[in-house]
Amino acid sequence: MLTSFLAAPLLLLQGCATVSTQPAASAAAPTQTGIVSAADPRAAAAGIAILREGGDATDAAIATMLALNVVEPQNSGIGGGLFWVRSDGRRGALETIDGRETAPQAATPDWFLGADGKPLPFPQGFTGGKSAGVPGAVAAMAEAHRRHGKLAWARLFEPAIRLARDGFVVTPRLHNGLEGFGRNVAGPARDAYLPGGQAPAVGATLRLPLLAATLEKLARQGPDAFYKVDNPRRIAEALDTAAVGPSNMTAADVERYRAKERPPVCGTYRQYRICGMGPPSSGAITVLMILKQLERFDMGRLGRNSPVAWHLLAESERLAYADRDAYIADPGFVSVPVAGLLDETYLAERSALIDPQQTLTSYDPGHPAGAPPKIAAVPQNDQGTTDLAVADGSGDVVEVTTTINGYFGSGVWLDGYFLNNEMPDFDRVPTKDGYLTVNRVEGGKRPRSSMAPTIVYGLDGKVRLAIGAAGGATIICQVAKALVGVIDWHMSAQDAIAMGLVYAPGKGGTLEQGTELEAMLPQLQALGETLRVAPLGLKANAIEYVGGRWVGAADPRSEGVAMDVAGHVTQIERRVTGARE
Repeated sequence: MLTSFLAAPLLLLQGCATVSTQPAASAAAPTQTGIVSAADPRAAAAGIAILREGGDATDAAIATMLALNVVEPQNSGIGGGLFWVRSDGRRGALETIDGRETAPQAATPDWFLGADGKPLPFPQGFTGGKSAGVPGAVAAMAEAHRRHGKLAWARLFEPAIRLARDGFVVTPRLHNGLEGFGRNVAGPARDAYLPGGQAPAVGATLRLPLLAATLEKLARQGPDAFYKVDNPRRIAEALDTAAVGPSNMTAADVERYRAKERPPVCGTYRQYRICGMGPPSSGAITVLMILKQLERFDMGRLGRNSPVAWHLLAESERLAYADRDAYIADPGFVSVPVAGLLDETYLAERSALIDPQQTLTSYDPGHPAGAPPKIAAVPQNDQGTTDLAVADGSGDVVEVTTTINGYFGSGVWLDGYFLNNEMPDFDRVPTKDGYLTVNRVEGGKRPRSSMAPTIVYGLDGKVRLAIGAAGGATIICQVAKALVGVIDWHMSAQDAIAMGLVYAPGKGGTLEQGTELEAMLPQLQALGETLRVAPLGLKANAIEYVGGRWVGAADPRSEGVAMDVAGHVTQIERRVTGARE
């Protein structure tokens, strides 16, 4: 059944239809009992197949991620990590699982510094063995399944195994990724993904028998096949003997990995309750800071066509990112002042710095309650991510952002999957202004992340929206912008995702090229903005509950879709084909 179900969504890759979530007029509309939004139709179809067999949102999310590992290997996979946010439809309970990668125990703050004390050249730091942390995705999926899965663990692997073994069609995004970043693919992986040294053509069929065998092993043996027996040694060996930047990882680093439940981070914006992942993710905290700093402004009256509204959003981003960089890191190593950063009085003080008529001259971090003292320094000798949202017939909602970081991660390939390059998410230089940075490299530490899987509750206390994004540090701004669009400007999630972006993590920033925002540049400049116009590699997915049913949303910049068990498929007019995440 799955094979035939996969065929129709492939037509969406040509993408010429307008946004629609309605079935054909002549078709009967069966009762909707679940929905999946993902960055590839084959992955969304895998999740739907699981829902149709009686699986829940947890099962479907795992199956979707595993299928993404096959069809979107440049962005995610079992060699990486994830953040998992789940809302229980029966009890209303919220749960978050941290599957973020960890640094090898041998890692020190000078991990990315050369003998001269300067940062290593880009290839040695961003790719190769030293760039990889211990993968956490499999452990997090297993923990989520242990808690809430309904179907057998092995069943969740079947769609991905079938895709890898029988083959799948190469899409423009995968072709472009291999063509542009194939330099990160070395050794046996080149034979698998770049036959004859060339990126396979769009429409060609790619088969990955080695990945299929690895997934079959994980399906049979469970997570122990990844974190026990011989696999930890093989991961460490692959990274420690890498041609570029060999690491110092050990088998014990892999064996000791554990996914962790974290306290969710929640706050309010205009009476909506917004929840997400806590540290080491900076996503939820920073999104909430951006929104709360905007709350005193009448964003609804200003509207989406107001340059002042976008200026306010940019200024709020800058202030929030200054605090993010100063205070948020792995809570196992740093005392993160979560309550202080989200304190309403503190955020009102930060908001008071924002002038609707001009930009600030500087954007320094504030002084939230609970901020740890700075530690004086002692002298020392691209982004590939994906997101998915799932709801089942019981009202359970799962929002996951998962990644291997840069395109094809570290480029180190083992048993059919790529190992991540998350270590550069640490601060490459461990000091700033004479003090140690909170996000410096340390053994066993999890690097700070911008991933922001988010669940929004409406005034009735039920889930109104689940949303997340890919795109490195832009993720926070993508989610915050979309929430302003939905809450203040009464847009659909689809239209809010498709809307252009101002990305301003510091002075200056970027105005997304090819969007409606370009026309505002002169008016923004009159407000003191010094934004450059450039493409932004964006990719978001969402589901929202409106009109008594779930409706999906996917980014027109990507190949993503949303589909539900009843047969509705969100069709999107593609704005940018093959854009980077």
